[in-house]
Amino acid sequence: MELWKTLQENLVFVLVCAAIIAGLYLLARISELFLLPAKRKLSAARRVSIIGICAAIATVLHILDFPLLFLAPEFYKLDFSEIPVLLCGFYLGPSATVACEGVKILLKLLLKGTTTAFVGDFANFAVGCSLVLPAAIIYHIRKTKKTAILGLITGTVILTVFGSAFNAVYLLPKFSQLFGLPLDVIISMGSKINGNVSNITTFVMLCVAPLNLIKGSVVSVLTLLLYKRTAKVFSLRMD
Repeated sequence: MELWKTLQENLVFVLVCAAIIAGLYLLARISELFLLPAKRKLSAARRVSIIGICAAIATVLHILDFPLLFLAPEFYKLDFSEIPVLLCGFYLGPSATVACEGVKILLKLLLKGTTTAFVGDFANFAVGCSLVLPAAIIYHIRKTKKTAILGLITGTVILTVFGSAFNAVYLLPKFSQLFGLPLDVIISMGSKINGNVSNITTFVMLCVAPLNLIKGSVVSVLTLLLYKRTAKVFSLRMD
């Protein structure tokens, strides 16, 4: 019975992951078909190569993640892998952004495996998309520096709000369930860092939200500094 229960829990997690991944890609495709102006066509080979290069760089940056122990427990890691994913989205559009984010996670799992029962890897994908997908959609509505800035600000806000809410409602309970670490223990880890942490709500507000805000802000600034310069590498015109 215990084995069957574990299999059911894992299956539900896999189905939820698949549904969210499919939903994000569908959202990206719909935005390209109905919201965005027609864009220059690139050959399939060139498009795949750009996604692959950006995903490979993102994977390296993802592997080089590090904790901010003064802000959140050690299993929360900060990485800047969304920089090349954002650049890919600015170059190619929203659907390429989701594809690049997904390939990054797959490559990371192949190279490093998982230490969070796959919950952290799914979180990195879903929460990462909450930054890069809105930014790419807004930028491609009208490709100017102002819309790039607007998209990055919007993405950072969504990352902070959605990332915190998603952690509280689904990710932390699922991590506790699959990894076998009681929620009370997780909350106590947050309390040791910040004495105002007393429950899952204060945990995500005082530990998770600031971490996401820092990540979104740094990634956005670096993307603005790099997106025109790196476009020259792919011989792409950026407005």
